[in-house]
Amino acid sequence: MTPLTKKNADFFNSYFSAIDAAIDSVDVDRLIEAAELIWNAHISGAKVVIVGNGGSAAMASHISVDLTKAAGIRAINFNEADLLTCFANDYGYEHWVAQALEAYADKNDLVILISSSGESSNIINGVAQARQMELPVITLSGFSADNRLRELGDVNFWCDSKHYNTVEMTHHVWLLAIADYVISCRDN
Repeated sequence: MTPLTKKNADFFNSYFSAIDAAIDSVDVDRLIEAAELIWNAHISGAKVVIVGNGGSAAMASHISVDLTKAAGIRAINFNEADLLTCFANDYGYEHWVAQALEAYADKNDLVILISSSGESSNIINGVAQARQMELPVITLSGFSADNRLRELGDVNFWCDSKHYNTVEMTHHVWLLAIADYVISCRDN
C-alpha cells in the first residue's frame, strides 16, 4: 500500500466541502458592488488593473483576459517578467506594485489587489499608491481575520481559510462570478 492509497474519499469530501463553504460565504451585495466598480471604470473610459503574487498573479492574468475578451472591459495585469524584475530591482520588491501603478494607472482606473495572506507588503503598498492616486480599490485576502489588506479597499473580500489553495480557488471563483455577472447584465 502506498501513502496515496491510505487516504480515502473522506479526504476529498472534506476538501470539497471546505471549498464550497468558503465560496458560499461571500456577501452577494459585495459582489454586486465590485461589479458596479468594474462597470463604472468601463463606462468612464478607464481600465481595470489586477495584481497578485504567485497563484494570485495567475488569477490576475485569467481575470484580466476574461474582462477584456468576454466582457469588453479593458483590463491589465503586471505579470510581464521584465516589468516585474525591473521594478523590483530598482525600487525593491515591496514597492514594485506601487511603482507600476504610478507608471501605468490612469484617472478613474479600478485597482484589484489580491493577497492570500493579506500581508504582502507589495500589495499593501499598492493600495497606498492607488489611494494617493484617488483610484477605487477592491481587495481579496484570506488567512487571518485581522490581516492588513482586509479593510483597505472600497470593497473587500476575505476568505476564512488558512490554506492557500482554498483561498486562491475561492478568490478565483468570486472574481469569475463577478466577470460573468457583468457579462450577463451587459447582454440583457
